[in-house]
Amino acid sequence: MNRNFALEFVRVTEAAALSSARLMGRGDEKLADQAAVDAMRNALNSIEFDGRVVIGEGERDEAPMLYIGEKVGKGGSARLDLALDPLEGTTICAKGLNNSISVIAIAEDGNFLHAPDVYMEKIAVGPEAKGAIDLNRTPTQNLKEIARAKKCSVSDLTAIILDRPRHEELIKEVRMSGARIWLIGDGDVSAAIATTEPFSGVDVLFGSGGAPEGVIAAAALRCRGGDFIGRLNFKTPDQIERARKMGITDPGRIYGIHDLAKGNVMFCATGVTQGTFLSGVRFFPGGAHSHSVVMRSETGTIRYVQTEHRFEKKNIQ
Repeated sequence: MNRNFALEFVRVTEAAALSSARLMGRGDEKLADQAAVDAMRNALNSIEFDGRVVIGEGERDEAPMLYIGEKVGKGGSARLDLALDPLEGTTICAKGLNNSISVIAIAEDGNFLHAPDVYMEKIAVGPEAKGAIDLNRTPTQNLKEIARAKKCSVSDLTAIILDRPRHEELIKEVRMSGARIWLIGDGDVSAAIATTEPFSGVDVLFGSGGAPEGVIAAAALRCRGGDFIGRLNFKTPDQIERARKMGITDPGRIYGIHDLAKGNVMFCATGVTQGTFLSGVRFFPGGAHSHSVVMRSETGTIRYVQTEHRFEKKNIQ
């Protein structure tokens, strides 16, 4: 995959972040998300590649733009699959809270799992704890293995968990283990990436969240040398049947990081609101500053990009 695509696609997340950041704290999730979707789609269609959305805003009937299966790009010889979330953390953005980002992961044709829109049970860790996690273990057992890998005690660890009623027993067990907990309202892609940041204060992501977000997070952790495992959580026979049509033949399978995102992958993200690893968009008269990250699994390169946007040059209002 051409390395020049990395900078092409960071312009895509920048466009989505700039558009949705205009609506930060305005209380309208749908409007903020639509602004990000429209900007991302327009930016994608300015790039010379043959793209297909495999993780997007939903199925065609539910999402008029960036739906699963949508073709994007100006065309070209490079056939790429995209896993994207124009505004990860719509509620966060609408409320003006931390850790809302625009994200896109890129792989060669066929290298992303076509994950259905169901919950996925997830564990994510950074490079020091790679190989130390197992969904067949209890949270307490996983915390002990992570602590052993990081050469510390369980009480030194911090687990990040979505604050949801479904996680009541998980939270109780993690507390009983002696580990600390950081509860978040939304944004488990950012949370998974935070496990790879040395100064984030986060050691492990536990819990269930959207399966599409799991694929995006796995791509990011591939680039950063972390680890991710997931298991789809089906609630109804209809969900299992829909997944089967998408190629999921074993409903109980545990997916490793290379099952979710294989081959050479790229990952780009731009902060919308202030976050643990990316600053949010900051406007000034006539422009804005954005903060992005661009990563490639092939080389392990991680670039942070500070950009000053001049709207009169871009015809942006």
